[in-house]
Amino acid sequence: MKVTYLGTASVLLEYGGLRIITDPVLDAPGEQYAFGPWYAPKSWFRSSRSYAVPEVDLEGIDVALISHDHHGDNLDAAGRALLDGIPFVVTNPWAARRLGAHGLKTGEATGIDDVTITATPARHGPRFTPQVNQVTGFLLSAPDEPTVWISGDTVLTDELRAALPTMGADVAIIHCGGVQFPAAPLFGRMTFTLDVHHVVEALALLSPEVVIPVHRSGWSHFEPEAPLRAALDPATTRWLELGESTAI
Repeated sequence: MKVTYLGTASVLLEYGGLRIITDPVLDAPGEQYAFGPWYAPKSWFRSSRSYAVPEVDLEGIDVALISHDHHGDNLDAAGRALLDGIPFVVTNPWAARRLGAHGLKTGEATGIDDVTITATPARHGPRFTPQVNQVTGFLLSAPDEPTVWISGDTVLTDELRAALPTMGADVAIIHCGGVQFPAAPLFGRMTFTLDVHHVVEALALLSPEVVIPVHRSGWSHFEPEAPLRAALDPATTRWLELGESTAI
């Protein structure tokens, strides 16, 4: 297995004989995106990206895994264009209808060649947030490969707490960032992705051999990365820089 980090939650996996991309974010830096519902003032949920996507060969991708399709830090305009040339796109059921993709409910699985893809629990923010359940994580398994959990954008729910010890994942590609939108009334102090404390708790429940933190920097709505780096075990954590690869 080989993992190449493209920024935000986007990684390129060489796994089970397939090339798999997750949550492609490929626009030029400097764009601003509004992450709130259509009726909310854009200033409440606005964010911008500060990094440039590394130059990586994205030809011949077999599978795209999309945790959710309604936020520009997990699927942007250039990422959507890339999907047009990918034969197998897997996501949650709501995004599947919008993208014309294969949708999985939590616990459902699909396969391509020798790779099995199972949807894992995820909830993207406080319970009453619009589209809060239109997101998924993924568990990948294949012969002679490590089992990989890709968290998707999620907070640490009771459902996820119960599922983590049962996954048997060797590798965790975990979405961090502790996303908050301080300008939004009622939502200002609430988190929409795992913060540093919940990352630590989730990993203690999962007990993976390798941890790859993603969705952790490069956006104005992410919490600072330094506390996350200080909290994670250096013996198991691989901090990939943009364009960097690691073999597992």
